[in-house]
Amino acid sequence: METILSPHSFCPLLNPKTSSPKSLLSASLQPRSKSHSTTKPISCSLKKQLPQSINQSLPIPKTWFSHVQHGLAALALSLALNFCPILNSGSAFASEFDVLSDGPPEETYVVDDAGVLSRVTKSHLKRLLSDLESRKNFHINFITVRKLTSKADAFEYADQVLERWYPTIEDGSNKGIVVLVTSQKEGAITGGPDFVKAVGDSILDATVSENLPVLATEEKYNEAVYSSAKRLVAAIDGLPDPGGPQFKDNKRESNFKTKEETEEKRGQFTLVVGGLLVIAFVVPMAQYYAYVSKK
Repeated sequence: METILSPHSFCPLLNPKTSSPKSLLSASLQPRSKSHSTTKPISCSLKKQLPQSINQSLPIPKTWFSHVQHGLAALALSLALNFCPILNSGSAFASEFDVLSDGPPEETYVVDDAGVLSRVTKSHLKRLLSDLESRKNFHINFITVRKLTSKADAFEYADQVLERWYPTIEDGSNKGIVVLVTSQKEGAITGGPDFVKAVGDSILDATVSENLPVLATEEKYNEAVYSSAKRLVAAIDGLPDPGGPQFKDNKRESNFKTKEETEEKRGQFTLVVGGLLVIAFVVPMAQYYAYVSKK
């Protein structure tokens, strides 16, 4: 019984180190007095194993904390994507300087820097202007910008774009540039010699003074651009001028009455007040007289 319950018989189970049969045998033959002194290593081994079992149960709060960190990171990313504007690449959201350096658009006829044109308008412009180029060999580009910082007005900027995009007369003779500045509600049209001759000065001036500024003032930018394109195409094709919108007379009528109306109203008011005063005094006196006469 002593050999079976001796602490050294359990040591191979508690200690990962392997023990030889000879050491086991010697441990089992030791007297009882020495077996009490060997109980400390067993208790020490148990104390060392206890923190390991506790550490194995601690990953739960650590895993919960990592989930919270991932959730906060996802929330921050979602807020950043929702509230921070993401600018699309390409000429649609370029600056006025990028418009100059990027050159004319290859697939479309529009550089919408201001971002005010719809997809439908761009599609209609592409269809209309591509048909004009295939029939008459005239190429027209439309540019919208929010504001100008490099040039004083839209005409100077339009001339700068034409010279930068088409530096030679051969390249720019049949080209036209239409610029619309949304913040200033103004526009400009320029082009090469053949383009100006085909459209005519009267149509150019009318488009700049009617279609672009009038509709831009009403913030109808899609209609301003598309109506200008149809007017230029009709002039090149030799068709009648469809005309353009006119500035509306926003003159408001005055709410103040004229002098004659005031005098007329004053006379009527005096007559009504006088009649009420007469009634207020005469009627009580007549009643009193009738009452006294009966007595």
